[in-house]
Amino acid sequence: MKWLILILGIASNASASVLVKMAMMPPRKLPSLSDPTGALSNWPFWLGLVLYGAAFLLYAAALARLPLNIAHPLLTAGAVATVAICSFLIFREPFYWTTVAGILLVITGVVLITVRIG
Repeated sequence: MKWLILILGIASNASASVLVKMAMMPPRKLPSLSDPTGALSNWPFWLGLVLYGAAFLLYAAALARLPLNIAHPLLTAGAVATVAICSFLIFREPFYWTTVAGILLVITGVVLITVRIG
């Protein structure tokens, strides 16, 4: 169950980032003081905000079940890798070999941090 919570936290965090990116792209409107009702129809913004809240609650639930030095690196690195892949697949943003190398290095680093040898 603790790993499912962590995976859902990663998915929620990454999905929120993708939705906020979508919310910032024209023709959608940003929340502003000059046009407060214009942002009401920006559903990606509001859904992203809800998913960031869900990600926080799932992170807290993961911390109740896992050590901080395991939960935090896994959630953060998982979200970073997922967002990098989604940015390429959804937004067609550049995906260089250095991105792949960086994701692999992050995964390697998280494995080294979380594996218990001794």
